[in-house]
Amino acid sequence: MSAQTADRTREAPVGPPADPDAVDALLSAAHPDARTELDHRDAFELLVATMLSAQTTDVRVNDVTPELFSRWPDAAALAGADEAELTAILAPLGMGPTRARRAVGLARGLLARHDGEVPDDQAALEALPGVGRKTAHVVRGTWFGHSLLAVDTHVGRLARRLGWTASTDPRAVERDVIAAVGGEPINLTALSLRLILHGRRVCLARAPRCSRCVLAEICPSAPGAAA
Repeated sequence: MSAQTADRTREAPVGPPADPDAVDALLSAAHPDARTELDHRDAFELLVATMLSAQTTDVRVNDVTPELFSRWPDAAALAGADEAELTAILAPLGMGPTRARRAVGLARGLLARHDGEVPDDQAALEALPGVGRKTAHVVRGTWFGHSLLAVDTHVGRLARRLGWTASTDPRAVERDVIAAVGGEPINLTALSLRLILHGRRVCLARAPRCSRCVLAEICPSAPGAAA
């Protein structure tokens, strides 16, 4: 088998779903220090950075947030930011005016509804401008310590390849993965962080590196998986 063949997953799993406990154990060993790659010092910075990371990379977000947070370090400051100045800082991310408008709207929402503090409440977070379920899960899981699955493109892709879901809808993926994990003591926040890191480094979208993947022997999408 060539290296190219060994690094190509099937379009759909052919074997039984991968055992969640085994996946968790193998990824824990492979990525023991997995964490969000968005730089932040508090819940406010994590919330803003996560919102800004939509349709761009964490690396690019980390390039612009030092200046952003040095000029507008909290919700009160960002709520009063000049949108043209903020747009210029966010321009490298693309959609600068839209991102600036959303960031100011988020800050104003925090100020008006929560005295500028980031709430540890799912519904309250999702009610803020620009904050969706995934962003709320990232903040509540990473900063506040809850066990929550944040479904991004990497988590969705790996969940499908591991046979845990057939859906591309994030809410359905979340539901299916939680059902697959069942009542086992797996921390969903840690699992999602490791799935994301594994998706970025190994289980790539177009050219998955199955020949060097710690999950290859139990993954139903890997070459050689039994039907």
